[in-house]
Order: sequence, then C-alpha cells, then structure tokens
Amino acid sequence: MLKHPALIFVFLLTFSVATHSADGLEERLGKLLDEAERLSPLQTVVVAHEGAVVAERGYRGHSPERPANIKSASKSIISALVGIAIDKGVLEGTDQRIAPLLQGDLPADADPRLQEVTIGHLLSMQAGLGRTSGPNYGRWVASDNWVRAALAMPFDDEPGGAMLYSTGSTHLLSAILTRRTGRSTLELAREWLGPQEDFSIAAWDRDPQGIYFGGNQMAMSPRSLLAFGELYRNGGISRDGEQLVPVDWIERSWQPRTASRFTGDGYGYGWFTRQAAGEEVFYGWGYGGQMVYVVPGRALTVVMTSDENEPAERSSHRDNLHALLRRIVEATQGVREEALAE
Repeated sequence: MLKHPALIFVFLLTFSVATHSADGLEERLGKLLDEAERLSPLQTVVVAHEGAVVAERGYRGHSPERPANIKSASKSIISALVGIAIDKGVLEGTDQRIAPLLQGDLPADADPRLQEVTIGHLLSMQAGLGRTSGPNYGRWVASDNWVRAALAMPFDDEPGGAMLYSTGSTHLLSAILTRRTGRSTLELAREWLGPQEDFSIAAWDRDPQGIYFGGNQMAMSPRSLLAFGELYRNGGISRDGEQLVPVDWIERSWQPRTASRFTGDGYGYGWFTRQAAGEEVFYGWGYGGQMVYVVPGRALTVVMTSDENEPAERSSHRDNLHALLRRIVEATQGVREEALAE
C-alpha cells in the first residue's frame, strides 16, 4: 500500500486524461529549453511528463542518446540496489551493521565505533567516518584498496550524527553487495533494474580489486537516467508493469534523515530533497551538474547533464539548474489544474 502522499498522487494523476494540454505544454517547455542554451556548462535536458518525453535538447554537440558521466547521481542507483537486496533477503535491513560484512578489510587497530556503523548510515551519509570526497578524494582513489582506505578514515562524528558527504560510504555499499551476492554491482544493476525499458549502464569504473565504483564514474545516457527516474516516479513499477524497486523503499529513500551543510537540502537514502514551485522534489546530483529530478506531484521526471569538469557547486550553475527545474515545474501548472478538473 502506498503511504507517501506524493506517490499516491502520482498514480491518481498518471491515469487521468490530460492529453488535450500536451501541445501547449510542449510549446512552453520548448521555449524554456531554448532559453536554457545560455547556461554554458549545460549539455542536455530531457523532460518527461506523465510518462512521455515532452521536450529534450542537446547543446553544443551533445545528445540525450549519448552516454555521459553521471558522477554522484549514480548514488541513487546504488541506493536502489541496496533496497532491492534487502527485499530479496540478501541484506537484513538498514540497521544491519557493516563490520561483519567487511571483516577482512577492517583496520587492525579499528576504532570501536566502526562496529556501530550500519547500512543505513552509509546510505544517508551519517557513518561518521572522515570524508573521502572533496579534498580527500584524490588521495583515496590513489590508494591500492579503496574499501580498506575508506574504513580506515578517522571518525569526524559519531555514527548517526551529521551528514558527511562521502563517496567512500557508497563504495562500501558496492563492496557489500558484491561480497554478499558473489556478483558485481554492474551485473546486479543489469538484472534488477534492466527490465525497466531504456535503462542501461554504458560504462562504469572499478577499484583496484575490481569492485564497481559505488556512487561515481558511471556512464549513462540522459535517456537512460530518465528511465531510472521514471521507475521511481511510478512507485518502482517498470513500464511493463513489473515491481522492480519496492515502493516502501522509495518512500524510505525520499524521507529526509539529515541535511546538507552546504545547501540545506534534505537527504534520505541516496536522494536529496527540496521544494520547487510548491512541490516536493527528489533528486540525485552529480559533480558538475548531473541531475535527475523526480517531481511526483506534477508527474515530472527531468534529467540535466553538464560539463563534468566544471564544479557546479562553486559557481552559480547548480542554482541555475534548480531555477530551470522550478520553471519547468511551473510550466505544468495549467496541465495539473486541467487534470484535476477531469
């Protein structure tokens, strides 16, 4: 049973008849996306409304069909794999402690707090371990064992404390999934999420031990990332009607458990949360401005990709992408009103 009000609204709206508004919406969105070309780091935008692509653009030679490095937007995909693994009984749940699962990689003089870190802490970036992102990223990926290096980071907070955004946390999840199943996370993604039409991972980096990089360096086309966002918008049900991601996992993933100290946006299990034009927005965000937005209340999924070498958080680009998303949401206002009047 659906508990999240936004998800309930999705199902009500998806089955409403609003096709008479499509032409006007496409025209409004087309103008917005034409204007968006001025955002020089922006490379593609794809907008789906009620399950259909209603507008898309590729700028400066880029295409929505061509794979792009989605960077940390892939953390949302790692979260989906963890939720499916729990549903399948591969993992016990978010309260399961990680130390027994990674016993062979624990430091010899491990901090006792490592025994308290759970899968849920890794998902919500509340492990307490020092960050492997930001200034520590280069040193971490230069190490000969990323799992051990992440586990050996000194604690900067208690497990369950403040959000410490760290790709090491999601890489530990990739390692856990690999060891618990005996299969790579790429294999799992292709089997568990592959039934969603158009979902495809084109390339994905691995660590020195061959573990796929949990939460970074994943190539997907914007259309493929859109298919993933659509899967979440539809309560985990594929276009063919198969329940791929448990609906309660989506609800739990979208529940804010902490907040970014940099933006103030909430963070759940691999998804950020914010408001846009009065609507709840759930989004995955990758370095440079790789975005997948899901707006259940407007039956919207939006993907934006940008130059992966430009730090969007240090410029106005991230804010510009959020502003573009807000304008896209506003453009659907008339469609929503007409759908509700049916």
